[in-house]
Amino acid sequence: MSKPPTPREAKKLRKHYLHLRKIPEFKRCESWRYVRVKPNWRRPRGIDNKMRLQKKGWPPLVKIGYRKPKIIRGLHPSGYREVLIRNLKDLEKVNPDTDAVRIASSVGLRLRLQIYERCKELNIKVLNPPTARS
Repeated sequence: MSKPPTPREAKKLRKHYLHLRKIPEFKRCESWRYVRVKPNWRRPRGIDNKMRLQKKGWPPLVKIGYRKPKIIRGLHPSGYREVLIRNLKDLEKVNPDTDAVRIASSVGLRLRLQIYERCKELNIKVLNPPTARS
């Protein structure tokens, strides 16, 4: 298994990849026509479905060719790998060069502030820092 890219490399790769080809927004068939049909992707299965038959003028289907390169798959848009943190001990496993921290929603305000302060000391990026309201 290859080592994960640094955030700078990942950003560069992502920018290059998005420049090469733009991934379409995959919508559920006829979701633009009926309010009751939500846009969440569902594969069209009807016998005469134009989208399933890939007729001209209809949105594209989800296919494996739209997949991202393996090296950037699953990374946060910032280029870091996300790590979920529930307590201060979890921070010991985090690599500040390649990982970014997301504090779990079940963590209370007091511990959230302690985790945030410790992350600042260790130069770890926090994806959901505490706000005045939280």
